[in-house]
Amino acid sequence: MGNRVTREDFEWVYTEQPHTQRRKEILAKYPEIKTLMGPDPHLKWIVSGMVFVQLLACYLVKDLSWKWIFFWAYAFGGCINHSLTLAIHDISHNVAFGNKQAKWNRWFAIFANLPIGIPYSASFKKYHIDHHRYLGGDTLDVDIPTDFEGWFFCTPLRKLLWLFLQPLFYSLRPLYVNPKAITQMEILNALVQFSIDLIIYYLWGLKPVIYLIAGTLLCLGFHPISGHFIAEHYMFLKGYETYSYYGPLNWLTFNVGYHMEHHDFPSIPGCRLPMVKKIAAEYYDNLPHHQSWIRVLWDFVFDDTLGPYSRVKRLCKLAKES
Repeated sequence: MGNRVTREDFEWVYTEQPHTQRRKEILAKYPEIKTLMGPDPHLKWIVSGMVFVQLLACYLVKDLSWKWIFFWAYAFGGCINHSLTLAIHDISHNVAFGNKQAKWNRWFAIFANLPIGIPYSASFKKYHIDHHRYLGGDTLDVDIPTDFEGWFFCTPLRKLLWLFLQPLFYSLRPLYVNPKAITQMEILNALVQFSIDLIIYYLWGLKPVIYLIAGTLLCLGFHPISGHFIAEHYMFLKGYETYSYYGPLNWLTFNVGYHMEHHDFPSIPGCRLPMVKKIAAEYYDNLPHHQSWIRVLWDFVFDDTLGPYSRVKRLCKLAKES
């Protein structure tokens, strides 16, 4: 079963997050990067195609045996659903229709949510703003595991279980760490989502609904694509709290692997983040990064120095709402 990890607390720092300063330096040196900001004109069409592929899959799986339902949920549908959660991540930064069309972005995120089976997009938007504004902030950044997670999931077997349960912790942790009032958009998100689930159930039965939801839960848990959850901010090297990944799975995940670049410039859509790295190469080429999300998962489980406690934490002052 392995030994307990040596780390018994988070890595507390008393400095500002590095992205703000690096953003200022890069923009001062390369002002042309501002031209990369703004909406991605292709995103809405790519996402719409993925949604309709999943609706077609619902029809195709309605008569399959249960073992094949779960096989295709993990091997195919869940990959699309995980990719859609990352499209929703991009859309939360208004890159589908631009900042001037914020409501269009919110509604389109609800549309992208449909194959996921569980209402997600509105709640994600509400908390993701804090992840950028208060990166690593105690009680503010709900991407940080709780003390219980760090204390309990500290051996290879327990860390493996924790990876399987990622969807559970990501959905429940905000309610414990930083509960916020339910918004009107969250209610609309739930009403639309459950209405579509019921329509699919009425048309084709229970199996397509299970195919969608099981795919989401399985592929947000222990799955190669889920390596990005660990790769992005878990401290594989002391002093570094954000890491990029430049491997081929970026093609399926809207370049979420370009995570240092994303935190430096969250208003630049994923499709243009490789250009950021190319233009400002000297700022990124020498920073530690990952080449394999599968290797990230392997190291996280079996390296006794890594675990849920392997995160940078800081105290942040609450910003004034404008």
